[in-house]
Amino acid sequence: MNMDRFTVAVIGGGHAGLALLNKLVEADFVNILGVADMNPEAPGMLLAKEHGVATTTDMQDLLKDSQQLDILIDVTGVKAVRDSLRQHMQDTGNYHTIIMHERISALVLSLFNGEMVATKASDNFY
Repeated sequence: MNMDRFTVAVIGGGHAGLALLNKLVEADFVNILGVADMNPEAPGMLLAKEHGVATTTDMQDLLKDSQQLDILIDVTGVKAVRDSLRQHMQDTGNYHTIIMHERISALVLSLFNGEMVATKASDNFY
């Protein structure tokens, strides 16, 4: 584990993913392993490509060696994605990687912006 850098991957390249990725690509202390979105033309996917970050339309590609991830950021707001990520971590015995879901991302972005940022995620999922 490298204590000088955070190693992250982002699942979801829509507007919430884009706003967060804008901050992540600027941070010298963040290593982004990849971004996944079903839409290869999603704004976050395009931004990732501009910065030489690996992109994929299959989130499973980011999970192949998930032990190297410090934080897996899920900004999809989709319960099935969240459940799948949790199940993967359990199935692989990965107790290192933290899954950061969309509500935490919304909090971080709200703090950056100085006002509440709305997301499509529902509190009913948590």
